[in-house]
Amino acid sequence: MKQVTRVFWKIFFIGFAVFALLILSINLGLFGKLPSLSELENPSILQATEVYAADGTLMGKYFLNRGNRSNVDYRDISKHAVNALIATEDERFYDHSGIDGRSVLRAIVFLGKEGGGSTITQQLALNMFAERSKNPIKRVVQKLKEWIIAIKLERNFTKEEILTLYLNTVPFGENVYGIRNAALTFFQKEPDRLAPEEAAVLIGLLKGNTLYNPRRNPKAAVNRRNVVLDQMAKNGYLTEEQGAKLKLKPIALNYRKQDETAGLAPYFREVLRDDIKKWCKETTNPATGDPYDIYKDGLRIYTTINPRMQIYAEEAVAKHMPTLQKAMNAQPSIKKGKVWEGHNNVLESAMKASDRWKNGREEGLTDTELRKIFKTKTPMKVFAWNSRRETDTIMTPMDSIKYHRQMLQTSFMVMDPVTGEVKAWVGGIDFKTYKFDHVNINTKRQVGSSIKPFLYCQALEEAGFTPETQVENVAQDFPGFGLVPAKGICKGNTVSMATALTYSYNCATAYIMKQIGPKRFVEFLHNINIKSKMDAYPSICLGAVDLSMYEMLYGYTMFANNGYSTQPTYITRIEDRNGNVLESFQTKMNQVISEAAAYTTTKMLGGPVEVGTAAGLRARLGAAEMAGKTGTTNDNADAWFIGFTPQLLGGTWVGCDDRFIRIENNLGYGGQASRPIWEYFFQKVYADKTLGIDKDARFAQPEQMKNEVMYDYMNIIDQTQPPGAEGEDQGNGAADQYLMEPENNDVPIESEIPKDEEDVLKEARDSEKKKEKKPTDTAEPPKKKGIFRKIFGGKKNKEQE
Repeated sequence: MKQVTRVFWKIFFIGFAVFALLILSINLGLFGKLPSLSELENPSILQATEVYAADGTLMGKYFLNRGNRSNVDYRDISKHAVNALIATEDERFYDHSGIDGRSVLRAIVFLGKEGGGSTITQQLALNMFAERSKNPIKRVVQKLKEWIIAIKLERNFTKEEILTLYLNTVPFGENVYGIRNAALTFFQKEPDRLAPEEAAVLIGLLKGNTLYNPRRNPKAAVNRRNVVLDQMAKNGYLTEEQGAKLKLKPIALNYRKQDETAGLAPYFREVLRDDIKKWCKETTNPATGDPYDIYKDGLRIYTTINPRMQIYAEEAVAKHMPTLQKAMNAQPSIKKGKVWEGHNNVLESAMKASDRWKNGREEGLTDTELRKIFKTKTPMKVFAWNSRRETDTIMTPMDSIKYHRQMLQTSFMVMDPVTGEVKAWVGGIDFKTYKFDHVNINTKRQVGSSIKPFLYCQALEEAGFTPETQVENVAQDFPGFGLVPAKGICKGNTVSMATALTYSYNCATAYIMKQIGPKRFVEFLHNINIKSKMDAYPSICLGAVDLSMYEMLYGYTMFANNGYSTQPTYITRIEDRNGNVLESFQTKMNQVISEAAAYTTTKMLGGPVEVGTAAGLRARLGAAEMAGKTGTTNDNADAWFIGFTPQLLGGTWVGCDDRFIRIENNLGYGGQASRPIWEYFFQKVYADKTLGIDKDARFAQPEQMKNEVMYDYMNIIDQTQPPGAEGEDQGNGAADQYLMEPENNDVPIESEIPKDEEDVLKEARDSEKKKEKKPTDTAEPPKKKGIFRKIFGGKKNKEQE
């Protein structure tokens, strides 16, 4: 008997020594490096980068498969979630120091059938620093590592901190990590608002997040929830009566998948992602010595987006675009497929770029077999203008390509012209189906007549023009280029510059361009921060140049901001996961024109929204002052409207990605295709008093102009709108319609024209004047409504009073 006892103790001490040696070896890192104390204090948990709106609203996240985490503090977690976790996973959590001996012994005796031996702290250690090994021997070593890390965690963290870390890192299934994401995904609630029965559902998921998923397995989820409620009652967190009552409730699921497309302004966030990636690459994380990682480091990006304005912008697009699309779909060219005649190369490229084609290639299918598939009808989901933005249908893959490419796209951006803060950003009609953003600086389209205010402003600033300066509304011959406009009807009369801008006369604009010169105009555009490469063709003045919405609004800021050009800004600061500010961003602003030129141009731009190409817009919205300009390109391929008030500047564009697909009637003009989006947005903004956008706000008149005599412009504009670029589309021409640029295209302004040329101009003007039917030279001009008194503030004369 003594011999047996000695053998027993010998084996015991040898086993203990081996165990102690094994623990020491693991602690020394001989079986793999353990986290240091500093790493335990700052655990490197993968955490999604979060994007916030101006008011702190979470807009969305950037994450990888295991990176969709959002940390919350202990105070922001419902006590019911904490109680459910402890009652179910670790009843003696507050009594042990990381390892629960009773649980370990139970797991050994019953081989895990009566529950595992891991404490919450041990599970946290596994979640933070390792993946569960499937190899039995490696799993034993890993379990010992968990014990060591658990003890270190208990020594360096409070119980509340351990619970918080655990609930922030644990997976809930469906690529959802952390209690906050789980609460938002399954109940659309912040975690501090979870009711006991909701908390029990989420904690129940930890036992098996697929088996007990309330969306996929509702019956099993209810059973598991009730087990958790029983445990809560057993441990005194609920009374038996409360537990019994809650168990009778069905699961009130309010599911919404938390993916990168969910949330506000998905187009904006995708553009922002590229900016943040670039910032990360150029910025070193002092904790690691490596560049920041957008998907792992839990950055917090604070933006200027106003959530209410963003919603109103998306609503404006959703309200107008279906009607416009319906009108385009009714066109014979679309209904009969004629629009694709001569464009098979576009369809071919789209077909070969599709996932269906690529997958077929990987499966070894031949081109012939694949083409047959693309001509075979099959069930599919396609984009549709309904609440779900999709519909089930049966069509051939090739017809699907045509269908989707025939959808009108749009862009809409709103900003504060003074601060530069971008308030709303809509880059297309549906991010889920159409990922391409139409707002950002790299997406360019022909801008049509929306470019004209820049030329008119330059004429005011550099050539001594005024709103009442008479300009020739006739086609202009540019040496080396030919006639501009290259096509269309010019009225052949002389009009004021204000009238020409109000009705967007192409011929009158070409006359002004001839006085300025294409090269000088391009230099002016570059000076006001429109940096795209542009060849100095005369047709630029009519908008035959590709620019982005971002650039156009950048250019327009100088009008409402007293001559200062303000860069659109959409990031205010970047913080790390602990709230430390890594970088703040300031608005860039520089004066590019005089205050007088900015104010005068702004006042002239009141004409289009009063009686011009966007007639009645200001009156319908009830604003004291407003300015804007439409834009339409050849055959209605692009429709623009850019408008502003003293507080907001917004621009919208409508067109198809394939420019040969377009609206074939006057609905395609800028005043009809784009302006309604802008108008509906401002209706909502003016109605929302919380936004502080004042209908009665007026443009600030420069001090140096207050003592000047303000003219009465009531007789300058012919208020019966004649056909023009926006009324009867004249097109804007294209750069390749003209000859190469002459060596010197700086055409001198009128005062510098040599005598013989000046005589020619004089004769032409005299000829035009003779055509006008006036009884005598002293006859009074016809009386017209005083629209420019509204715009420029002139006084009424006695007869009008």
